[in-house]
Amino acid sequence: MNKLNHKLIILCGIMLGVLAACEKPEIPESGEGKNLMVSVYNIEQEDFPALTRATISQYFGRLNFAVYDSVGTRVKQVNQQRDDKDFGTAGFNLPQGKYKVVVVAHSSNGNPTMTDMAKIKFENSDGFTDTFMSYDSVEIADASVNLSVNIRRISTLCRFVLTDTIPSEVTKMRFLYTGGSGAFNAATGLGSVNSKQTEFFDVEAGKDSTSYDLYTFLHDKEETIHVQATAYNKKDDVLNDRTFDIPLKRCKITKVTGQYFNTASSSITILIDFNPEWDGVDEINF
Repeated sequence: MNKLNHKLIILCGIMLGVLAACEKPEIPESGEGKNLMVSVYNIEQEDFPALTRATISQYFGRLNFAVYDSVGTRVKQVNQQRDDKDFGTAGFNLPQGKYKVVVVAHSSNGNPTMTDMAKIKFENSDGFTDTFMSYDSVEIADASVNLSVNIRRISTLCRFVLTDTIPSEVTKMRFLYTGGSGAFNAATGLGSVNSKQTEFFDVEAGKDSTSYDLYTFLHDKEETIHVQATAYNKKDDVLNDRTFDIPLKRCKITKVTGQYFNTASSSITILIDFNPEWDGVDEINF
């Protein structure tokens, strides 16, 4: 069989939860010598401002492009940060054959481990953020191929809002949560491991109504996570510790609101409201 490389162009567009009317993308000319080009291009969306290269770089800090062969072995990967000259476009040289192409967009402090496309994993040390992904099949043969792919949100957000004032001795908050996943399967976008996720936040004493975002990948459409919220002083002594069981829905924001430091109050409100940039936000009171 002819093993010569042939030209393949893959165009990658970001879709934030709704179908969009897309501008015809231009094939970048900077990929000479490459037979696979993956590009993020402008999309105009109903109910959303048009996405341009500038807004994409403002929303995502990192892009990861990975190519896997027919047996699932990663053969190529390109990692980009928003300040990179070619942010949004990656080129590859590939022999003829069938491949899977995965693109991950996020703003973590590091790149996920993408060796296994069934377990693309973010580390606690890098943090968890809003995450989008695309997963597509392509075959490189004699003719050139243009493939447009759409990146979709796969993350779920639990947002804690503490309505009481941060005490003077508190310097940071830790949220340890289980029930979700810090890794996902590229084929489904669902969580693929049982993780113990941890996020630390520096806080300002005396501040009222503080907010903390906890991202995860759910294993199914609905799932309950167990959250341990801990307050520390500058010596890392525990000053307050509370636990919550929070029901989440995939690709929605669940907002948890209440007094945390005032232990005499046991009232916590869980809000799941509509947010056009997500599939929705639910509201629950208990």
